Amino acid sequence: MISTAERLLRIAAIGDFAREVEAESGANLAACLQCAKCTSGCAVASRADIKPHEMVRLVQFGARDEVLSSRMIWECTSCETCATRCPQGVSVAAMMDALRRLSRATGKTSARTDAPAFNDIFLGTVKQAGRVYEVGLMAAFKLRTRSLTRDMGKVPVMLLKRKLALLPSFVKGRGERRRLFRRAGR
Repeated sequence: MISTAERLLRIAAIGDFAREVEAESGANLAACLQCAKCTSGCAVASRADIKPHEMVRLVQFGARDEVLSSRMIWECTSCETCATRCPQGVSVAAMMDALRRLSRATGKTSARTDAPAFNDIFLGTVKQAGRVYEVGLMAAFKLRTRSLTRDMGKVPVMLLKRKLALLPSFVKGRGERRRLFRRAGR
């Protein structure tokens, strides 16, 4: 149990944006020591515009616009390596999930990534069919991002190896899926 004095010190140490992210994610961002162990274990940190430990610090400092328009929040794979390596148990992956939700809610998604479009299409196919229909997913993604020819050389090989189904398969329980998606949306 946290004492009142500790709670007041903690509240004084972080800003409104950090409190909002903590409430949304459940991550204790004030505990971050900036040791960068999260960054050293991160699989996508090498191509990130903001490294994981820097992201925590920017959230603590209240850099809302910079953080919510970052490409890194969309490239995080939520592998939890950061939380595993953190000596303080700060879950950067949970923070990134919260930042993605806040980014979408405020309309600040990065124009330098196609991940939000992919996420929308992916969840739409799962909601409809109960599983991913890869050909439909990629066709919709290519149309939405206007990148019709990128990766097209891989399609024939994948079809020959039967890695792609031409027709979707559906999983039972469509009504239950809709209820789950509605509940998750709240």
